[in-house]
Amino acid sequence: MNDSKIGKFMPQFTNNDTSLLIAAKTLLHPNGLDLTEVEKLLQILSHKDLDDADLYFQYLQTESWGLEDGVVKDNLFSIRQGVGIRAIKGAETGFAYSDAISNEDLKKTIKVARSVLVSGESFSFAVPSDKNKTTIPQLYPSLNPLNTLDTPAKVKLLKDVYAEILRVDSRVLHAAVSLTAQYAIVLVAAMNQPLRADIRPSLRFNVSVILQDKDKRESGSSSCGGRVGYDFLLKDDKAFWYAHEAVRVAEVNLRAKPAPAGNMPIILGPGWPGILLHEAVGHGLEGDFNRKGSSVFAGRIGERVASSVCTVVDQGNIPGGLRGSLNMDDEGTPTQKTVLIENGILRGYMQDKMNARLMKTSSTGNGRRESYASLPLPRMTATYLLSGESTPEEIIASVDHGIYAANFSGGQVDITSGHFVFSTNEAYLIEKGKITSPLKNVALIGNGPDVLTKISMVGNDLAFDPGVGTCGKEGQGVPVNVGQPTLKVDVLTVGGTST
Repeated sequence: MNDSKIGKFMPQFTNNDTSLLIAAKTLLHPNGLDLTEVEKLLQILSHKDLDDADLYFQYLQTESWGLEDGVVKDNLFSIRQGVGIRAIKGAETGFAYSDAISNEDLKKTIKVARSVLVSGESFSFAVPSDKNKTTIPQLYPSLNPLNTLDTPAKVKLLKDVYAEILRVDSRVLHAAVSLTAQYAIVLVAAMNQPLRADIRPSLRFNVSVILQDKDKRESGSSSCGGRVGYDFLLKDDKAFWYAHEAVRVAEVNLRAKPAPAGNMPIILGPGWPGILLHEAVGHGLEGDFNRKGSSVFAGRIGERVASSVCTVVDQGNIPGGLRGSLNMDDEGTPTQKTVLIENGILRGYMQDKMNARLMKTSSTGNGRRESYASLPLPRMTATYLLSGESTPEEIIASVDHGIYAANFSGGQVDITSGHFVFSTNEAYLIEKGKITSPLKNVALIGNGPDVLTKISMVGNDLAFDPGVGTCGKEGQGVPVNVGQPTLKVDVLTVGGTST
């Protein structure tokens, strides 16, 4: 190996300096390594006939707190670290991972990853060290959210929120409040790109309640999160607002009547209802499904797949601490805004590096993995429908008899066909252009690509979910955001409880 050809990073830090230094201090130095040693390990991994190779280091602190009916019942804390090592040739991947990060352990793991895929001599290449290529955006602070409140303050927050729930409504039968925070440090060393690191804070706050009125019981929940610290919940009494919201939803459900069934217009509210777009359409626009031909959108670039009022994008570089935002993806590619559907025309797919190469295009910064023990896959970040020109009031007024779906509780989707079933946890009847009675047991049944063609009005009130989305794919879960303005679907099947 010719060490003179290995790029030297230490003198050439740019905006990635702080993240690289933190990653080196946390992941490498305690194990007798430095950034130059990581470059040498990448050289050992690489082969002349490989298309790509990388080492993905991760350090993760996680804590969770749970309170039920005034008692703190859960407090968990964990630290995990390791490295995933990958060698790629064509569509084949050799992968191995290790919980140990010493030089000796990494060389053993590299040997396993190489042996799975190919044999042959390694070769030397220069790791790019151009300043402009090293720079990545900094969309959120490099803070450790676990340290933004001390333990007594965290317990007090839980108990104060519980007390507020009881104060708001005397019918509270049960209430639970939970906090989860993560602090992740990742370092990516990959062929033909600079060393890159990212510091990723993450927070999630959940409130759930059950109200009882005589012999009737109903539940409500509310959540928020993002790449923020615990202090986010203390500003403007935000934690109390979500406590009130959970009680409000439960109270609405106490008053709800059985939903009608049949085909009718559906109005989807702004924000979290974008989960229908995410599940029914978003997964079908991921590169691997389209490369393999298993998506209903495969081979349809340039074709009309939605009504002309629909423009759908996936954007991983939205600033402000959104849960789905990332400075870079898990392959070290800076995130970006990717137009998927423009005025109804299919323009592109979300890509990781391998699927992009095989489809003769470029990565869109959507290569994501749950942890160092997982392979990266093309995944969504923040997927949303752009605002239109109608007001929410105009959209609702256009419906004589239909349903307004304000929030969803869950659903199922077949990626190959696009067929879906979604359940609401807050919905209302629309009568003669006005929102009237709350409804329960509303199930929306349809086909994702078909729904896109039936969207006739799009509102001017784009909103994102409050930061609670986790997307599952091939057993991996990653944080995401969804978003949309108020929109009208001309006809959708409602599986209700009455006719």
